[in-house]
Amino acid sequence: MSTTATITLRPAAERGRTLIDWLDSKHTFSFGQYQDADHMGYRTLRVINDDVIAPGMGFGEHPHRDMEILTWVLKGQLQHRDSLGNGGIITPGTLQYMTAGSGIRHSEFNASKKELVHLLQIWILPRERSLSPNYGQASFTPEQRDNQWCTVASPDGRDGSITIQQDAVMSVANLSKGRTLSQNIAEGRHLFLHVARGKVKLADHTLASGDAAAISDCTNLSVTAEEDSEILLFDLA
Repeated sequence: MSTTATITLRPAAERGRTLIDWLDSKHTFSFGQYQDADHMGYRTLRVINDDVIAPGMGFGEHPHRDMEILTWVLKGQLQHRDSLGNGGIITPGTLQYMTAGSGIRHSEFNASKKELVHLLQIWILPRERSLSPNYGQASFTPEQRDNQWCTVASPDGRDGSITIQQDAVMSVANLSKGRTLSQNIAEGRHLFLHVARGKVKLADHTLASGDAAAISDCTNLSVTAEEDSEILLFDLA
């Protein structure tokens, strides 16, 4: 880890929360009724919602616009439908995205009548407003993610990733206990690390499930798993 790096922690316990009979949602950044002027996003990363949805329940059809919306399922099955005519079930290892652009409507439901679905919904501000709405998804094997960074979204579709309309790169890794991932970072870039599950060491900090860290002035990122972990990294302009 770069000795000059600036790390700002976002502890899981300090996130906002929406808790109703069918939904337990933790908000890394301001969302809905949770509004915190100190946590309105990071660079172009606007939302990370950590959602657990009860069996057979979900979000009815609702609108979005001018946002890049990414969904990463951690456990279970998520049923998606949208106004562009897309529909299907998303499972772990598949990234779904929408360019909401000039306007799109969609619904999301737990496809199982018995099991919970656990997902991360991520919003990234687009490069411009009123883009044409779009939808896509791509699957990434465990081998692509095991103990290495797997690029799942990028502005240029590199390495088979989803193409998004912003200078932002999202990577995922499943890191085994005791393993370390290092990565050189281009000058002037900003990072946001989110621990989806497990526990990792970042410099002198220990981050557990739901914890996150904003990182700047970093030329080399190094993360070590203290237990089997799944981590997300956002590389932002």
